[in-house]
Amino acid sequence: MKTVLDTWLVFRRSVEITLRNPAWVAIGLIQPLLYLFLFAPLLQSVAVARGFPPGGALNVFVPGLVVQLGMFGAFFVGFSLISELRIGLVERLRVTPVSRVALMLGRCLRDVCTLLVGSLLLVLCALPLGLRPNPLGVAVLLGLEALLGLLFASLSYTLALALRSEDSFGPLLTTVSLPLLLLSGVLLPLSLAPGWLRAIAAANPLSYAVDAARAAFNDQLSDPSVVRGVAIVALLAALSLVAAARAFGRAAA
Repeated sequence: MKTVLDTWLVFRRSVEITLRNPAWVAIGLIQPLLYLFLFAPLLQSVAVARGFPPGGALNVFVPGLVVQLGMFGAFFVGFSLISELRIGLVERLRVTPVSRVALMLGRCLRDVCTLLVGSLLLVLCALPLGLRPNPLGVAVLLGLEALLGLLFASLSYTLALALRSEDSFGPLLTTVSLPLLLLSGVLLPLSLAPGWLRAIAAANPLSYAVDAARAAFNDQLSDPSVVRGVAIVALLAALSLVAAARAFGRAAA
């Protein structure tokens, strides 16, 4: 019970800090909106190509954008923790009775809420362009987005605590995130890719999340890719949460 209460306190404080500077939330949403308005129209002619998934260009592209938002929106949150490490805030937490797990989980839940709000806004902005989502599929997509937020936020905090330097943290995230994005099929479906590229992408867990998001979004909830994608992301999220909790415990011990 104490951990739950402490998590709520950390979550509320993190939300208050975010609300004081909502510009960063808007900036994080600009990139997917630019992809939506400037890149999605290019897919209208590609949607008739052999191998393009059914459902239309927007119904295929928007779920991928939501997954992309989940990765980029949560993967870089560790920068704020590095600044707190520098000013000694984490050091001062050693004398408080707050649960070490709550210190991490409260932050991650704030990041998840931010991603869910951004994802809903992204879907709403796509409706006037011709998006026709399945309501139940949207709910599944948001659940998958929450798992992605937990995965990448906790991983980001773990790396931030290990590196403690923006000079190392930024280049590492950029190096890791670019191949994850290109091999996930976010921009173009991997069904259009040659066999060797699909074989490499099979090692990318984010590609299974994209497949699950598109299937759920297009009223294919019984498709095996939905269960497979959600299960893989949930497992990785659980492992990254454990790693982050241990990292926070050592940092504030």
